[in-house]
Amino acid sequence: MTGFARLRRVNDPGEMIVTLKSVNHRSLDVHVHLPADLDAYENTLRNVVKRKVSRGHVDLRLTWNRAGARSMLTLNRPLLESWLAAFQQAREYHAVFSEPDLNAAMRIPGMLTEADAEPDEALESVLTALADEAVDLFNESRAKEGIALAAVIREANERIRGHAAEMGALREKALPAFQERLQEKLSNLLSGNNIDPQRLVQEAAILADKSDIMEEIHRLTIHSTELNRLIDAGGEAGKKLDFLMQEMGRETNTILSKTGGAGEIGLRLTDLGIAVKSEIERIREQSLNLE
Repeated sequence: MTGFARLRRVNDPGEMIVTLKSVNHRSLDVHVHLPADLDAYENTLRNVVKRKVSRGHVDLRLTWNRAGARSMLTLNRPLLESWLAAFQQAREYHAVFSEPDLNAAMRIPGMLTEADAEPDEALESVLTALADEAVDLFNESRAKEGIALAAVIREANERIRGHAAEMGALREKALPAFQERLQEKLSNLLSGNNIDPQRLVQEAAILADKSDIMEEIHRLTIHSTELNRLIDAGGEAGKKLDFLMQEMGRETNTILSKTGGAGEIGLRLTDLGIAVKSEIERIREQSLNLE
């Protein structure tokens, strides 16, 4: 589920800005981006997100404008010595008279670094509280999107229920065609020589099952009711909806496999089955966004 939040606070350590954003993901994938001197608190902030978010690709970024003096800078002596040696080598090789420019050396990335700061409990507490507040704002934005997505899913589900009801009504009209097809297949079986009576009973039962779609329509309706229940219950529903869509898709595919050879009514049943599959796919896409 997508979401966004930005929180700015000015406190004793200075100005801190936390930005949270997310895109859809089947599981929780948290990325924390901090200034180098706050690297020690990455796991702390990651755990704050994990406590309140269960799905999505989440990016947390924090910027810090410190109050007061910055930490002491240290000189990267091996890098400076390597740079001076390369400078001397280039001067001798090209016979160019020039003196090293210390200002230019100081601008080389990594030449000056901040001393590693020890973890500070007070600073960790400030960061935790700030991230916790930002995640709450972030979840509020996701909740608003979730309400809109749930409405879209309910509308698609109502269309499925309507299609299932129409298929149930058409099934009554198609029964003679289904029975005629069953009778034809049974006649073909009976025309065989020396057919085992037990096998005939088994084949007849299988053919009878394949000649009616009432059971599939019934299960499709049950799954549709369960879908509404999951949406109304709230909470983490995305994975459950994805499984439910698989079951509804399986029932619809079975209906489509049984509607051939039923004339115009069979064609309409096929159209309705395809429409149901389209709505199922629409719900599946939206369910990936729900947490």
